[in-house]
Amino acid sequence: MSETSPKLRAELEGIPTYKPGKPAAAVDGPVAYKLSSNENPYPPLPGVLESVTSAAGAFNRYPDMACTGLMNELADRFGVPLTHLATGTGSVGVAQQLVQATSGPGDEVIYAWRSFEAYPIITRISGATDVQVPLTPGDVHDLDAMAGAITDRTRLIFVCNPNNPTGTVVRRAELERFLDRVPSDVLVVLDEAYGEFVRDAEVPDGVELYRERPNVCVLRTFSKAYGLAGLRVGFAIAHEPVAAALRKTAVPFGVSQLAQDAAVASLRAEDELFGRVGALVSERARVVETLRGQGWTIPDTQANFVWLRLGERTVDFAAACERAGVVVRPFAGDGVRVTVGETEANDIFLKAAEGFRKEL
Repeated sequence: MSETSPKLRAELEGIPTYKPGKPAAAVDGPVAYKLSSNENPYPPLPGVLESVTSAAGAFNRYPDMACTGLMNELADRFGVPLTHLATGTGSVGVAQQLVQATSGPGDEVIYAWRSFEAYPIITRISGATDVQVPLTPGDVHDLDAMAGAITDRTRLIFVCNPNNPTGTVVRRAELERFLDRVPSDVLVVLDEAYGEFVRDAEVPDGVELYRERPNVCVLRTFSKAYGLAGLRVGFAIAHEPVAAALRKTAVPFGVSQLAQDAAVASLRAEDELFGRVGALVSERARVVETLRGQGWTIPDTQANFVWLRLGERTVDFAAACERAGVVVRPFAGDGVRVTVGETEANDIFLKAAEGFRKEL
């Protein structure tokens, strides 16, 4: 019998592997902090741990596949019909469902670059062609160029706002002009994974835009501000045909009961949440101001991280931070994304950045 490997799709050859933020591991060195994954440094919100502990007693059973309790809570929270909601394993899981529902071989998906690194992966897995539109010199979405990239094969456009990994935003007037140029049969996905950290009054809430435009879908997650990164639950708000398609493409029982119950408890503890987010936003301002005082050029960020464009020095900078005791997220050849974390971690990072700057 000849030995041959199972036949796999040729498209997989060109698909990059998602690279998670490197974990912190102090080995014969200083206490290590993880600033590489944009996680919330705070413990679970009040009531969340209790809800998870209660749900854990029944995880021999399948979760509620319809996410009934969470869907009802979201419908009330955002004032949208239940039929306009869909859940998934984090916003990235819902994003993959959106690509599966809209795009296949011969179709095109447009997004800015550099932006969320999962976009090329989920696009190419579906067999679609990704169209990457470079950011402006200020690391912002070039919406005019993205509109110009639309063809009769375009099926989906991602607008990451705030953008990961640069933290930059597109504002209401420019976003609405862009949406006016997009054909009504092309779906525009406003990926607002970091929306809770926005303080720029000119940045629109995507839900407002969705209400007026049937081809707009909004992605949200409980992984970042809500601090449920380890439980994997996100959701989309979209008009009924899109939301229904998302429910069809969802992995059955993908969102665990622990995640559902934790998300409901988190929504009910939003007063505490907003206080924590406010503290992180204040710390973000301190980090940006200090870096600029050291001589770094930092784009205005509305997320819970900062972006340093370092080009060929990117990997060296990340290594210097790790030696100092903080793990950051390098994008080789482009720059480094650094999460705003605990004050102690931020102080270590700022000291490392200052030392590196002096060596340039």
